[in-house]
Amino acid sequence: MSGGVDSSVAAAILVEEGYEVIGVTMRIWPCDAPMMQASARTCCSLSAIQDAERVAARLGIRHYVLNFKDIFQQTVIDNFVQEYRRGRTPNPCIRCNRFVKFDALLTKARTYGAEYVATGHYSRIVHDDRWLLKRGVDGSKDQSYALYCMTQEQLAHALMPLGNLIKDETRHLAAKLGLAVATKPESQEICFVENRDYPSFIKRHAPEVAVPGPILDTAGGEIGLHEGIAFYTIGQRKRIGIAAREPLYVVDIDPERNAIIVGRDDDLYSSQLTAEDMVYICERPDKPIAVTAKVRYNMKDAPALLSPLAGNQAHVRFDGPQRAITPGQAVVCYQGEDVLGGGTIRMVDGRWSNGHMVG
Repeated sequence: MSGGVDSSVAAAILVEEGYEVIGVTMRIWPCDAPMMQASARTCCSLSAIQDAERVAARLGIRHYVLNFKDIFQQTVIDNFVQEYRRGRTPNPCIRCNRFVKFDALLTKARTYGAEYVATGHYSRIVHDDRWLLKRGVDGSKDQSYALYCMTQEQLAHALMPLGNLIKDETRHLAAKLGLAVATKPESQEICFVENRDYPSFIKRHAPEVAVPGPILDTAGGEIGLHEGIAFYTIGQRKRIGIAAREPLYVVDIDPERNAIIVGRDDDLYSSQLTAEDMVYICERPDKPIAVTAKVRYNMKDAPALLSPLAGNQAHVRFDGPQRAITPGQAVVCYQGEDVLGGGTIRMVDGRWSNGHMVG
């Protein structure tokens, strides 16, 4: 229970369905950290914990605050900083789901005698000979992209009561049940980065990355200096600091040369990628397979061909070019409503890289 409306209503639905529900809020960040003192926009602030406690009291269920700071540091924070050091853009929510919520928390829940971990995710879990992960009914809130790492064992012991609801129905239920969080704004930030200020966070935790280097154009010419590759991501337009006749975007990051490459919007498009650490909800395909795929949470998936490769890798070729495919982010593949699987984008083919067009 994060203290938000989604997890609160998920708990309420399960209480009404007759489950014995225990509310758990994960403490994943030191209490003296700035965002823990903040009031509303993050899911681990002190006020969020208090909101969860109030909802639990309203529902008549037990509530615990459990310490997951160490595992969160090791699997999410350290990876977040390391990926930016490498010139990649990580997705910490995916790693939190994979290693904390549906691994460490599920293991802890079983020691309490619990059969399931339930969350407020807008996705559906269905059993049809095997466990399937499906998109949420509310397409605008569907969170299956961030859950592709779930295993059959985890799906068997997870509940997502909001998967068949749209957001307005969730808020209506919260108001009907008299939950004070019914109109609470959604958390819009990564929970451990205050005000989406990634540069300040990275400087604080890895000051050695603030090493200036060259800004190159797509022909390899040096046209400026950057503040450190960790402060940039593919597709970025702001804070480049170069005057030009047309907008410039970060189109590639080269950690070996400590360089960023900038170009036009057209240079951001590519149709192919290679992914690593592939995870499949059911079984790994044994040959190329037609799918739809997406390379970021808030995009519509597009037709593509998924080809498994050796070493737990895969190649994804889209039918048409996609904008700003970014190493470190996830590519998630679907077949209709079902999540087939996904992995971490390792390499982008067919876009400017190190001053040359790849692919």
